Amino acid sequence: MTCAAKRFCSSLSMLALFLSVSANLSVAQHTTSFSAVRGSFTPTTDAVTGDFSSANMEVDVVLAPRNESTLADLLVDRYNPQSKNYQHWLAQGEFYARFAPTAQQIKAVTDYLSKGGLEVEPSSSPFLIRVSGSSSMIENIFKTNIRTYRNRKGIDYFSNDSEIQMPASVASQVRGVIGLSNTVRFQSMRSRPVKQTAPPAPTPSCETPYPTEEQLANAIFGISGYAFGYGGGPGCNGLTPAQDNAIYGAPNLGSFGKGTGIDLAVFELSAYQQSDIQTWAKYFYGASYKAPLVDITVDGGPLSPICPVGDTCPAFANGYSGDIEVDADIEMQLAISPNARHVLVYNAPNDYTGQTSLDEFTKIANDDTADVVSSSWAVCENDAGAAYAQAENVIFEQMALQGQSVFGAAGDTGAFSCIRSDGTTIANVLDPPSQPWVTSVGGTSLETFNPNANPNPTYPNGIETVWNVLNLCNAGSGSDGLTGFDWCAEEGAGGGGNSEFWGRPIYQFGPGVNNPNSTVGNGTTQCSLAAKGKPCREVPDVSINADENTPYAEYCTGNSNTPFSVCGEFSQYQTPAGWFGIGGTSLSSPFWSAIIANHDSLYRTRIGNANPLLYLLFNVDANGYFHDITGKGQTVNNNGIFPTTPGYDLATGIGTPKMGAIITLIP
Repeated sequence: MTCAAKRFCSSLSMLALFLSVSANLSVAQHTTSFSAVRGSFTPTTDAVTGDFSSANMEVDVVLAPRNESTLADLLVDRYNPQSKNYQHWLAQGEFYARFAPTAQQIKAVTDYLSKGGLEVEPSSSPFLIRVSGSSSMIENIFKTNIRTYRNRKGIDYFSNDSEIQMPASVASQVRGVIGLSNTVRFQSMRSRPVKQTAPPAPTPSCETPYPTEEQLANAIFGISGYAFGYGGGPGCNGLTPAQDNAIYGAPNLGSFGKGTGIDLAVFELSAYQQSDIQTWAKYFYGASYKAPLVDITVDGGPLSPICPVGDTCPAFANGYSGDIEVDADIEMQLAISPNARHVLVYNAPNDYTGQTSLDEFTKIANDDTADVVSSSWAVCENDAGAAYAQAENVIFEQMALQGQSVFGAAGDTGAFSCIRSDGTTIANVLDPPSQPWVTSVGGTSLETFNPNANPNPTYPNGIETVWNVLNLCNAGSGSDGLTGFDWCAEEGAGGGGNSEFWGRPIYQFGPGVNNPNSTVGNGTTQCSLAAKGKPCREVPDVSINADENTPYAEYCTGNSNTPFSVCGEFSQYQTPAGWFGIGGTSLSSPFWSAIIANHDSLYRTRIGNANPLLYLLFNVDANGYFHDITGKGQTVNNNGIFPTTPGYDLATGIGTPKMGAIITLIP
């Protein structure tokens, strides 16, 4: 028989290939023992809206490191002050040489995937095998179905409906598959004051009272604004760098206490304008100052996204859509470390499966240039999934062994980190800040303390509280027309709680770490990647001011050449134009990263992941290094669920910094 039409011939060929692959798989499945890959499925009560179908999609198979027990031991050794190898960091490339999967491991997995008809493609890491094929082929090879769902916010997504299965010999090498779900949608953790007006005359007084519930509710409903001024920034729009440093007691040590010789880095998913940063920097540091910006693009970046096939990099989530976040991150780091050698601005497209974000973290680790890294972008653990979390974890272990310090924003919706993404009000924390080798930074408020334009205010003892505006973020209902959950999403509160995936790291101990709200592994919803009965990872680790009503001064603009710019929607109407106050744990994370950068600068060495040292200081002399947010005598005393207490708590961690003591600590 001959084919008269090429299209018909092509269809027959594809059908033959599919039948052949299916037959081979069917025979193999009758003779092979299959195992489920642990943690590869996240149950949901969201409505199924149909089957998912794609002619072609790319997914990343996550491989386990080789010598995992050796890797764990090495991390303990390098962070043990009693070890002769303490802070002896791995050289660039050494991590892969020691722990990347062997050629045999990779071949065993790729052979199985290839026999199923999937095409193996290059990936960003030896721990990832990227394969592509039709959704039906992917369903066959992983023995699951991919469905479409609709969450409580009306957002559609796809995900596998059961654990993936692979031959036992292959499954033992695999930690999961990324790309079977498109719920890994990173969001930024920043917050602006709701509608307000300039402070009343006479100027230049920037002191206005902390807003009331009525003022905030009226502003949210669009009824009226309220007079607002805080800090000495232009137009009373937030704290200045001098005020930031003075409040938390920065030492006066000259240039080496301000980041000299250190490479800062920020993880970003949005374009920004360098001119904004230069304008901010010249205002505070003089006309001769030039911010040391270096842009590093991954996967085409947010302006020219190279999106994995089958993934989504929507225009509205790219371009300059997060410029307000990028500017805030960079300006906050420069407020504390103005003499840094470079600010490395890593930027990838913002996608829906997290594959581009994973590529960006991989790039930061492999470059091994950044001494400290801050990320203010995150996704709640329940949306990230265990496979994604495990893929990230290997990268953060690499950074920790290279001596890189990584910080993440703990969240802006209190104990309910999924509210803004999927509408659920379960207690949940954010990934990657919940990772064992990331320092999770929570939020506090300076509340009734307003330093006006005083360039050298002192710390307001007894006033700093957890960030939860007027205690409005909670699990109840109010009389103002908004529920407690509405307030969590609108005004915000500091993130904190127990990890869904990770057991408690060896460094996390001290007064309050074991508390009535601690959880232990149960194999499913509570630190599911740890042994049953093991205490779970708790966050945040530390905190600092994040309240948008006690904000920092930001400069950010937008125009017709900056598509989807957040700043372009409002900043030209500010007084003065472009300047406004900004809060959120987005500011807390880069603030803390710069504190550690200043320590590294002073002693010209990397301390690596900050958590082992910070918890050690907490246990040795907590009052000497931290301000403990206890809640005693304070109306605002929880983050929606978890109370502030003496010692460690799930709302503020071990407290806020006494910068002088931390920066001058002899390593």
